Amino acid sequence: MKYELTTPFNEDEIRKLKVGDIVSISGTIYTGRDKFHKYVSEGNDVPINLKNSAIYHCGPVIIKDNNGEWLVRAAGPTTSIREEPYMADVVERTGIHCIIGKGGMKESTLKACQEFGAVYLQAIGGAASLLASYIKKVPNVYLLEEFGPAEAVWQFEVEGFEVIVTMDSHMQSLHDQVEENSKQKLENL
Repeated sequence: MKYELTTPFNEDEIRKLKVGDIVSISGTIYTGRDKFHKYVSEGNDVPINLKNSAIYHCGPVIIKDNNGEWLVRAAGPTTSIREEPYMADVVERTGIHCIIGKGGMKESTLKACQEFGAVYLQAIGGAASLLASYIKKVPNVYLLEEFGPAEAVWQFEVEGFEVIVTMDSHMQSLHDQVEENSKQKLENL
């Protein structure tokens, strides 16, 4: 199925999503990488309200134009598994409903998706400039001085940002299915 969702999300609409569904997101999403996930997991105050929003595992390439506005040149997903030690805690502490990245995550994140009504959404790896085209505005950046540009928390206003559900709140993981199928095929060789 295909869904068009606008932030802020509500838990009921997120719990309807199933592995394989295509989602088009419009509204506000935030980037977050290693430093931010560790920061949140250590109990530090988050400078923004992430409740009912999305975290995008992304280290964007951003410049300022002549008017001082941020322009996103590339916004491809980074590998999400690096956030696995922190992700369940981040979901619980922040109230996010969507995790966007590439490569999937493991059991603790899947359990957090079930418990708190969240999903993992796969963005297209290798399509950084295409994904940047969905970003219409960069209203703000947080923790820029503390973390640097690649690790800062960028606020993006997106329109039609297309992703696919690969982990849902029903304990289904496309990543686990692919791994299991691969193991079976390897055993048959």
